[in-house]
Amino acid sequence: MGKVYSLEQLKSLIDANPDHWRPLVFTNGCFDLLHVGHIRYLQAAKAQGKTLIVGVNGDRSVAQIKPSNQDKPKRPIIPEAQRAELLTALESVDGVVIFYETTATKIIETIHPDIYVKGGDYQVETLPESPAVFAYGGKIELVDIEIPTSTTKIINKILDINK
Repeated sequence: MGKVYSLEQLKSLIDANPDHWRPLVFTNGCFDLLHVGHIRYLQAAKAQGKTLIVGVNGDRSVAQIKPSNQDKPKRPIIPEAQRAELLTALESVDGVVIFYETTATKIIETIHPDIYVKGGDYQVETLPESPAVFAYGGKIELVDIEIPTSTTKIINKILDINK
C-alpha cells in the first residue's frame, strides 16, 4: 500500500518537495462500499489541482459518525485498511491518510491543502473544517454530485432484498 501515508509521512513528503504536490487538493470521507458516485466525485476533486490526497475515516470514527441500531448494521462494512487500499488503486488518488477523529481538521491544519473539496450537498458555512482552511488562506470547492448514490441506500437495498 505505497500510497497510504501516516500524517507525519505525508507532511514530510509535501514539505520536502512542494512542487511535486501543489496545488494540493484534499477531500475526506468514509468511502465504505466504494461506488460510482465516489469515483466521479474523486475525479472531479482531482481536476481542481495537481495532486489529490484523500482522508479516510478510520473504523472508530465511522462507527461514531454512522451509529448502528437494530435495523442498521454496524459500520463500516469494509475495514479501514481495505478502504484505503481500494482508494489508492484509483488513478485520481495520489495518496490516502487514515484518521480517527470525526472531522478532518487536524489533517487540514497539518498539510494545508490549497483546495479542500466536498460534495455539493454540503455548505461551506456548516463544514466543521472551514475555519481551519480559511485560517491559512486555503480555498474550499463544492463539487456537484454527478450520480446521487449513497452507501447507506445501497446497504438498505441489500437489507430489503433479504427480508
